[in-house]
Amino acid sequence: MQMSIVVLIISILLFFVLFFGIGFILNMLLRMSWIMAIIYPIIAIFIVDNVKFIEYITNSKIAFQELGQKVGSLATADILILLSGLAGAIAAGVTIKMLRKNGYQMF
Repeated sequence: MQMSIVVLIISILLFFVLFFGIGFILNMLLRMSWIMAIIYPIIAIFIVDNVKFIEYITNSKIAFQELGQKVGSLATADILILLSGLAGAIAAGVTIKMLRKNGYQMF
């Protein structure tokens, strides 16, 4: 199934804004500037893969093989959308760092 360019642009913007917002709020509350950038790969795995999280511990070889196949079969548009979410999470960390450097205290 093909994705139109309008849907792709909207999806990229939504993922960026969503993970920037979540990351910004987590950074304010937890005072850990890069928490969302660290958590984001786990969220991306949940988005991409259908394997239960416990199977990565109990049956790790098969679970990681399936994850590799899923990631390898992603379309370019899907990769761009997921990367925009990571960019949003990183941008939230950079923004918090800059705000704290300039003297702003959140909570």
